[in-house]
Amino acid sequence: MTPCRREGQTTFDPPGGDPMSDLYLPSSRYIVPEFEERTSQGWRRHNPYTKLFEERIIFLGVQIDDASANDVMAQLLTLESMDPDRDISIYINSPGGSFTALTAIYDTMLFVKPDIQTVCMGQAASAAAVLLAAGTPGKRFALPNARILIHQPYSEGQGQSSDLEIQAREILRMRTLLERMLARHTGRPEEQIRRDIERDKILTAEEAVEYGIVDGVIESRKAQLATAGRAAS
Repeated sequence: MTPCRREGQTTFDPPGGDPMSDLYLPSSRYIVPEFEERTSQGWRRHNPYTKLFEERIIFLGVQIDDASANDVMAQLLTLESMDPDRDISIYINSPGGSFTALTAIYDTMLFVKPDIQTVCMGQAASAAAVLLAAGTPGKRFALPNARILIHQPYSEGQGQSSDLEIQAREILRMRTLLERMLARHTGRPEEQIRRDIERDKILTAEEAVEYGIVDGVIESRKAQLATAGRAAS
């Protein structure tokens, strides 16, 4: 399904969106259950998202637009104010979206003091792949069957020829910025990034490790804890 765009908005996705994505404007949504939990201050009502927030986990499971970017930024800043020395985790299952929304979240991730762990669950496409790569080095992960996609920004040119010229310059600026972002976080040369994003580049979890977008593949929490236990001993 085609993602919503404001007129002239720059996104990563051409008309029709990513044909392999099923996350564009879902027609219905699974009802999020609520539950009660006993605390020292009495009973508290939760839903999964508030419970994750208490554990310093932000779940980005929608298209990246101004609304979702504001939600993520607000959570990052709030968690930093609550404890600036504890890590924050961002779990990602997103088809990507707006370039300006991406840069808003990206800059906030680098702005706050806590380390940011990123985990791809499902997919991190286009803008979401950049956020995945922007996590703290050594703390960027993907689940075994995750799908990562990178490609260049896209804009629907409209207006007079002078307007189209302005939009073309802006697209080139955004593309250069994207290349620098990916080069910074993957360790790849900008020239290679430039070639790779000419067309959709789809990576498996293992390929994303090799490319430098993530640092490892997590099969289960048990395996992760066992590895940590062996290292400690």
